[in-house]
Amino acid sequence: MKKDKMRLKGQLGMYMKWPLIMTLLLFAMNIWMYMIDKKAGVMMTVFIAIYLIIASSLYFHNRSLILADLIQFSVQYKGIENRLLKELALPYAIALEDGRILWKNDCFKELMEGQKKEKYLNRLIPDLHPGVFPKDDMEHVEMEVTYRERDYQVELRRVSLQGFSKKEELLQIPEEQEYFVAVSMRDVTELNSYIRENEEQRMIAGLIYIDNYDEVMESVEEVRQSLLVALIDRKINKYIGEVDGIVKKLEKDKYFVVLRKSGYKKIKEDKFSLLEEVKQVNIGNARSATLSIGLGLNTATYALSYQYARVAIDLALARGGDQAVIKDCNGITYFGGKKEQTAKNTRVKARVKAEALREFIVTKDQVIVMGHKIADPDSFGACMGIYRAVVSLEKKAHIVINEVTGSVRPLYDEIAESPAYEDDIFLTSDQALDYVNDNTMIIVVDTNKPQMTECPELLRRSRMIAVLDHHRQGSMIIDNAVLSYIEPYSSSACEMVAEVLQYIVDDIKIPSVEADCLYAGIMIDTRNFMNRTGVRTFEAAAFLRRCGADITRVRKMFRDDMESYRAKAEAMRRAEVYREEYAIAQCPGDIESPTVLAAQTANELLDISGIKASFVLTVYEGKIYMSARSIDEVNVQIIAEKLGGGGHINSAGAQFDHTNIEEAVNALKETIDKMIEEGDI
Repeated sequence: MKKDKMRLKGQLGMYMKWPLIMTLLLFAMNIWMYMIDKKAGVMMTVFIAIYLIIASSLYFHNRSLILADLIQFSVQYKGIENRLLKELALPYAIALEDGRILWKNDCFKELMEGQKKEKYLNRLIPDLHPGVFPKDDMEHVEMEVTYRERDYQVELRRVSLQGFSKKEELLQIPEEQEYFVAVSMRDVTELNSYIRENEEQRMIAGLIYIDNYDEVMESVEEVRQSLLVALIDRKINKYIGEVDGIVKKLEKDKYFVVLRKSGYKKIKEDKFSLLEEVKQVNIGNARSATLSIGLGLNTATYALSYQYARVAIDLALARGGDQAVIKDCNGITYFGGKKEQTAKNTRVKARVKAEALREFIVTKDQVIVMGHKIADPDSFGACMGIYRAVVSLEKKAHIVINEVTGSVRPLYDEIAESPAYEDDIFLTSDQALDYVNDNTMIIVVDTNKPQMTECPELLRRSRMIAVLDHHRQGSMIIDNAVLSYIEPYSSSACEMVAEVLQYIVDDIKIPSVEADCLYAGIMIDTRNFMNRTGVRTFEAAAFLRRCGADITRVRKMFRDDMESYRAKAEAMRRAEVYREEYAIAQCPGDIESPTVLAAQTANELLDISGIKASFVLTVYEGKIYMSARSIDEVNVQIIAEKLGGGGHINSAGAQFDHTNIEEAVNALKETIDKMIEEGDI
């Protein structure tokens, strides 16, 4: 390039031109001087000419010297820059798109000591393969890798070299690959160690409750009660003390615990063996004590950890006790809960909840009741029971039901056709949304999961929601309910509603058809009073019988037609016995109410000797529904929860969002295998 074509640019070029720019200002002043005095103007013109000659000479003479100095500085600066990069304290390398290393600095060479001849990055560090490289110039990838037992934070940046091959004489790169990948590594081993140590020292708040304190104390002689309490206290203090935790007894049956996260990991590894150890305490007590444990993890403050522990212990109690519930920012984890909690004979809680429900109902103009999707007799009967309670309080009531299944159709048709009921007693979801307003209360029965209700949108539109359910709670619950009555040891939602009806209105009059609905719900959920029945179950049935429930008529309603009976028999014939203890069957979906038939088939399979649990799957409306049943040896609820469902210890279900039965069966088998290996079932 010729010197006369070289120019200075930017701030330096402007700085060099300032003398010439100042000359223009002097010429303006010279004109003004001529207007005042011509002699002074001439003198100034002479001085301006001299100034212009000197400035021009200096500009053109020094310009070449400045350019030479700039070139010299650029060369020296480039060398310093290269040296700094080469001697950079961080490992740094440049690789091609296939991972081949083109250049590496001294620190990177030291890091790869013993493997200096290796040319490919992924052979040195397998995690740094071409698949993780940035896809464009705007993207950069950060990842953590382990190399030679050290942790490194790696940053990958794509450096574009567009037009490189046209200028470069020594190296030819295809146009679509004209880029390098810059790799920088930062040793974060010590930082990670400090983070882990800090995390291990994080304090965790927890609560431990004795579920059945009063029942256990009543089952032992009075002189031994203090000894029994002392033994339970010792078990709890020893267990928490072994992981360097602290226990503080709050009440006779409640304990507050504090432990480090490292201690929590230890008790998590043994799956909270304290739950079983306390059950083994026996000094003549007829009943074993059971515990509920709630812990709050991974929180920003200790106050929030305690709040999480409160939520966890409430959930453990709502699920029936005898389990540990761990709540953190990411969700909820369950341990234990393998056995059914003993039902309480007292109905004090039912009376208290009934009185609270009455107070809420009387403050509203109308009530909308709904159960779960694909209503069964228990859900439908509970809705009818709540309907009667609302009407008895002289309030308007509606029931949301989108699809009438074969199991509830006889009762539904009888009510819908009866002149004793209004035309809008039954609503679809779309109709119910038009009815809801600020003076509407929503009551949900037989489910506590918002996504399982007939119309989840109603829950978002109402500020007053009540829930009555007999299923154990999971992580997804209706969290904005003003009243939540969850009794996991109740046989059915109809049993709970039958108890509430006895307290919500004095001398309530229940029509025989509604008594039939409630009685049918109890009968179906208990398999004709053979499963999950207690004293209160028979008391509720006796109350309904006094109200006019016709047992013979209810039994006739639930007889199978020949097609359904054959389908059930075929499903049982083809049932597979997995691991010699678990029956898995497929029920045809081309019949009316296949989900009800699947539940009936699962119940029938339990009558086979040696079967501990049964699982029946069927396709219905583009989804696979699974019914799981057991008698007392296997907790099918925790199996269903692993598959996204829930329910009771011996009666549960789940849904799969596809219609591939083979995939669903494989997922079920994998879950059973994993839980057996981990000792959960």
